[in-house]
Amino acid sequence: MRLDKYLCDLGIGTRSAVKEIIKKKRISVNENIVTDPSIHVDSNDRVKLDGNLLKYQEYRYYMLNKPSGVITATEDKCSQTVLDLLSGENVKDLFPVGRLDKDTEGLLLITNDGNLAHDLLSPKKHVDKCYYVELEKPITKDAINALGNGVDIGDDTCTLPATISAVSPTSVYITITEGRYHQIKRMFHAVGNHVTYLKRISMGSLTLDDDLPLGNYRPLYDDEILMLQMRSSR
Repeated sequence: MRLDKYLCDLGIGTRSAVKEIIKKKRISVNENIVTDPSIHVDSNDRVKLDGNLLKYQEYRYYMLNKPSGVITATEDKCSQTVLDLLSGENVKDLFPVGRLDKDTEGLLLITNDGNLAHDLLSPKKHVDKCYYVELEKPITKDAINALGNGVDIGDDTCTLPATISAVSPTSVYITITEGRYHQIKRMFHAVGNHVTYLKRISMGSLTLDDDLPLGNYRPLYDDEILMLQMRSSR
């Protein structure tokens, strides 16, 4: 990979800014100062900026605690997107895995790993997704049983069985293995109720960090990445 592209991918700056940094002799490769942005480097080379070692990562993974009012998209002319919240990162090639409605909060995985995203979203994989839901009316036992068996939400087939755990008369945890359009809201509408608040808690092995404030993000830990990769490869 060209040195200037390597530095751009690391988020050091734009291509023109990176060339200026190189011109000012701030970059070394294997302890040698370089001034040519077109030289090629690979993962075995030790690239430093102002004496600080740079580490190249092909794939990046972030946990975002999405707030309401932000859309799950990479760009939008009118609304703030989830990538706009990663203000301290180089968002080139990053994208959200799946989507949360604009008024839905909670866990969203942001990455540039297309294969992992495909596996996590594949209907054949049946990856669990757990949500905390607040409802307009108390949920009935009949509604819980219906959701547990699958309900008709107007698609060609009923939903797959869901797991329901009551928190209070008007709030529950629900775990589903699909990702249909507005699925949670449509499921509760099918049993005569209305969702007033929705938050995703987990997706597969990845669980939202309790200490992560709304609207904030953090890189995934190595063990979290490994668990996701193991789950998606099943």
